[in-house]
Amino acid sequence: MHEEAEVLAKSVAADEGRRSRNWQTRFRLVWGGIVFLLIAFILISLNVEISFIQTAAPFILQGVGLTLLVSAVSILFATIFAIAGALGRLSRSALLNGIASFYVSFFRGTPLILQLLFWYLALPQVGIVLDPILCAIAALAINYGAYMTEIFRAGIQAVPLGQREAAAALGMAPRTAFLRIVAPQAFRIIVPAIGNDFVAMLKDSALASTVGLQEILWRARNVGAKEFKTLQTFMIAGVVYWVLTIVFTAVQNRIESRLSAGDRNKEAKG
Repeated sequence: MHEEAEVLAKSVAADEGRRSRNWQTRFRLVWGGIVFLLIAFILISLNVEISFIQTAAPFILQGVGLTLLVSAVSILFATIFAIAGALGRLSRSALLNGIASFYVSFFRGTPLILQLLFWYLALPQVGIVLDPILCAIAALAINYGAYMTEIFRAGIQAVPLGQREAAAALGMAPRTAFLRIVAPQAFRIIVPAIGNDFVAMLKDSALASTVGLQEILWRARNVGAKEFKTLQTFMIAGVVYWVLTIVFTAVQNRIESRLSAGDRNKEAKG
């Protein structure tokens, strides 16, 4: 009887997943068609030069690799900062808690563009000159790490206290219990938020164009200003960022689906 219920639950979950995916596919096709027609209408009505777009687009697209590199490295270091910040916020040590609280408060309370310009323009006054790519990574990583600190802290606290108490009853040291029991469960809760922040970071990386980093927006602005055709180049940059957002959002949704499928399987087995 239990096996039949398990099979039935899996079948229902699979049917729901297929219906959800079919609906999402149809929605994306319809929405994509509408957007394509809208873009075509704008191009025609504004008399945008297609020949110039064909020439400028390859130059602008060369910045995609740098944008992805900066975003990937920044989200990696932001995750490290967030873990350290979350542990500091949860620490009983007044010193560690105070440092982590200051970090979160300061970097969440000041604009990202100000932090970026500080790394690029202010530090040279004290003899520290950094490459634009390092300035962009430092500013994005530290800023996003401050926001992600609270996400990580909430994820850790979301793990039921009873599981830690059970681990302690089994003789596990607090550090072992955290690494083997708390951290894996918290990670499953935190992953979607990391995906959201990475997608947001892809767009915020455009701010690095202000310090001369030759990413997507820098290339679009420069070639557009040179040819007096910023309308066309900014449209290209907008479409590129939009496509990147769609692609990585789809990847994030796939990861979330896999994680939620694992949770449903556990519930069905239970």
